[in-house]
Amino acid sequence: MERGQDLRGRAPCVGADMALTRVFELFGKRWTGLIVAVLTQRPAYFAELRRAIPKISERMLSDRLTELVDAGLVVREVDPGPPLRVSYGLTEAGLAFRPALAELGRWAEKYLPDDGGCTEVREILATPLPSEPCVALAEGDEEDPAADRR
Repeated sequence: MERGQDLRGRAPCVGADMALTRVFELFGKRWTGLIVAVLTQRPAYFAELRRAIPKISERMLSDRLTELVDAGLVVREVDPGPPLRVSYGLTEAGLAFRPALAELGRWAEKYLPDDGGCTEVREILATPLPSEPCVALAEGDEEDPAADRR
């Protein structure tokens, strides 16, 4: 269709697909996709996720993880303490999103020009988490600040 073409007499547009609407209500929020992408590598503790996504605040990470748990994509497990440690991993539904993330990445490589502005995202996804969870928190690291609220 060319610009300025008369649209009268055409069928009305069909509404947005409800399933896609639900997907974008969740994954359209900032950081959600990156959190899931990091968790596709392996389950991780809150502090590890915080280090893997350096520009996310603790509060935002906690909020996004809560939303992902509520949506059934992430499972939250509290390890017996002390210290209180909370780990997060993908559920079967979360792991099933991995091919969609890979396809979105391929689409972005092809159609979204790289203006150099997303280097932090490339670095986050290019740096895998250690194969084993860390044994102890570094001094000054905090676990999930919302852990006491749940």
